[in-house]
Amino acid sequence: MPIADVNGQRLYYEDTGGTGPVIVFSHGLMMDHAMFAPQVDALRDRYRCITWDERGHGQTAVDQPAPFTYYDSADDLSALLDHLGIEQAILAGMSQGGFLSLRCALTHPEKVRALVLMDSQAGTELEEKIPAYQQLIGTFMEHGLTQQVGDTIAQIILGQDFENTESWKAKWREFTPANIANNFQTLATRDDVTDRLPEIHCPALIIHGEADIAIPMERARLMADKLPDAELVTVAGAGHAANLSHSQPVNQALEAFLSRL
Repeated sequence: MPIADVNGQRLYYEDTGGTGPVIVFSHGLMMDHAMFAPQVDALRDRYRCITWDERGHGQTAVDQPAPFTYYDSADDLSALLDHLGIEQAILAGMSQGGFLSLRCALTHPEKVRALVLMDSQAGTELEEKIPAYQQLIGTFMEHGLTQQVGDTIAQIILGQDFENTESWKAKWREFTPANIANNFQTLATRDDVTDRLPEIHCPALIIHGEADIAIPMERARLMADKLPDAELVTVAGAGHAANLSHSQPVNQALEAFLSRL
């Protein structure tokens, strides 16, 4: 099993290998490396695709997690690149994967060739959403993945008609209360890096589902306006995990962007 012992963590990762440009995919909250299977399948013949499980998720999660920030996760990503002998990569992140990718671009700019930000944002969570999230997480921690909790999480992340919802619910049942609490604390208390976006000069592609109920479209437009070299692609009909539910238009936008680098 590929493990990188770096930065005080044991990071699980998968690497297609090859000599093409390197793309590192970073997943969203409650997800893992497997969420980028449609992108890896489409790109692996021309690009070296790396996916990994972030702190508190998948095969990187530990029983007694320590508090962390997305700057710590950005350092994890940088250390993973060092572990693999990669000097520079394209960082593609979905939601919280975008949070840590932005922070990696701010703290390790020399390692970032370009950014792809999928259904992500530079700001903090909307204050009016926090109480509902806290209630959902509290119920999840106390009672496990009930039908209502599972359906609510699936609706937020995957959308109404996603065909592989049950496979993701099976993964969510494996989350421990300690990791649920720790991951949500990191999400809810992150800082706002909107005003620092002009510091990021690498090319950026912002992909956002027009029906994303987790992060409003306005947040994507704000990133596109603030980043010096950014383009925005809206995915019609897509929700939060547009790269999964609407992989074809996402892959088309991604490949067009990569071809111009």
